[in-house]
Amino acid sequence: MTDTPAPRSAAGPEGPTAPVGPGRILLGLNTFGDVGENPDGSPQPHARVLRQLLEEAQLADAVGLHAFGVGEHHRKDYAVSAPEVFLAAAAARTTRIRLGSAVTVLSSDDPIRVFQRFSTVDAISNGRAEVMLGRGSFIESFPLFGLDLADYEVLFEEKLELFDKVRAQKPVHWEGRIRPAVSGLSVYPPLERHLLPTWIGVGGTPESVLRCAQYGYPIIFAIIGGQPRAFRPLVDLYREAMAKYGHPMQQVATHSPGHVADTDEQAREELFPHWLKLRNKLGAERGWGPAGRGEFDALCAPEGALYVGSPETVARKIVLLKQNLGVDRFDLKYSNGPLPHSAMMRSIELMGTAVAPRVAELLGT
Repeated sequence: MTDTPAPRSAAGPEGPTAPVGPGRILLGLNTFGDVGENPDGSPQPHARVLRQLLEEAQLADAVGLHAFGVGEHHRKDYAVSAPEVFLAAAAARTTRIRLGSAVTVLSSDDPIRVFQRFSTVDAISNGRAEVMLGRGSFIESFPLFGLDLADYEVLFEEKLELFDKVRAQKPVHWEGRIRPAVSGLSVYPPLERHLLPTWIGVGGTPESVLRCAQYGYPIIFAIIGGQPRAFRPLVDLYREAMAKYGHPMQQVATHSPGHVADTDEQAREELFPHWLKLRNKLGAERGWGPAGRGEFDALCAPEGALYVGSPETVARKIVLLKQNLGVDRFDLKYSNGPLPHSAMMRSIELMGTAVAPRVAELLGT
């Protein structure tokens, strides 16, 4: 890209993913576009879910939350299969909030096209785009796009390597096993002001943490069960590996499901039947045993992985997360199974107007 000025790096201290400091934590939202239900129990049309999702992104922007992410899936219970198309629409309806994926399944996509689509969103949003790359916890995209699950590891490793070269916004020289080589070609459009902020989403393996640190990218941990404090060794491993590789420290984030309502009881009662339906559906697919109220209540406890309750309860739980892991950002997965749109809108409103200022107060910022 020799015909454009060199962009300011997103990896340095001044970049969008630099750590925010010990006394702050950024609050975002993410969703898979979970398909809700009609009054008769039938699933809502995907098109309606996507239109409602735009309303949710607009509200998240209006109440001052930091980021809004949509995850890529290719199954009937989630409406978002093309995150960048949705994010471009959201960019036209918002003004401040960062817009990204959560995650983009890089293994079954083309890294060059991923970059081009997100650089386009960045232009439309005036520099607010970010991408989270991952292998995904679902495998529907592999048969859909004619890929062999036996190549699960090599697909992600080689495509991440190619993406990293494209992201540098210089002529690309790359050769691997999964596709023809790229010899000195440039990729357009470039970003105007910085390199594309790029996260890697991990589920909790040291290998994934070390891969992220190797590239110097910020990391986000998906914590959907157990206790968040158990991820401390992995957070420490990331920080140690970043220093070993000589990279400037980047933000560390976590993502967990949850729901905010006016009271603890209301939040739990609103969420539980929808959480249970989703949990047992996925459990049946993956060979987990059935869940019940006991598991749910344990996850809602102060040390559990579900952020469910009143603004005060959720704020204190986020502060505990900050204290235990030292994270720079927390993203709440506010959609959980067929939870109604109205309940999600109230949850988003409370995250911005009540949880965020209370977290800042508790942290003394």
